[in-house]
Amino acid sequence: MMKRISLLEIAHDIVGSYIEPADIALDATLGNGHDTVFLARSVGTDGHVFGFDIQPQALIKSFQRLLQHDLQRRVTLRLASHADMLSHIPKQWYGRVRAVMFNLGYLPGADKAVITQIDSTLAALDSASVLLAPRAVITVLAYPGHAGGDLETEQLVAWCRQLDRTCFTSEVVLSSHDKPSAPRLFVIRKQADLL
Repeated sequence: MMKRISLLEIAHDIVGSYIEPADIALDATLGNGHDTVFLARSVGTDGHVFGFDIQPQALIKSFQRLLQHDLQRRVTLRLASHADMLSHIPKQWYGRVRAVMFNLGYLPGADKAVITQIDSTLAALDSASVLLAPRAVITVLAYPGHAGGDLETEQLVAWCRQLDRTCFTSEVVLSSHDKPSAPRLFVIRKQADLL
């Protein structure tokens, strides 16, 4: 029997194909720190990861996970909305970020009423596109099956449609579960600069 590959594994594979040692990457929604650890490993000792979440519990869990893997020196964690990422990233890194990962919805194991909000997510995506280097990627794991998730997913589709096609491409990777409430992965790629 074939093993099912999760959308998170697909996101890691895609992002991993973009990141090289010494790169800068962002985890826009820390959650329990799984993407943060993946990004910290990927950028190596000379790279750096910036991570954001509005819940202290997410920062604590992420930091504990980083400590377990001795990766804490590669990461700056901020108790802040992803919508405010521009004010937390040093200007020297604008246009040099190789990857930004979003995992929307709620923090597993925490209050399910605290969810990502579409206004802050769209603002964060706008900021992320400004921060991206040429030949870089944004991944967004969306969950239409929870309260607020349907609207967030619809708005993500609309946001992707308005992107400048000379600079960006986007695609949606669907879950192996073929139903409207199944998670989906948005992949937004910034092209290399034209000569």
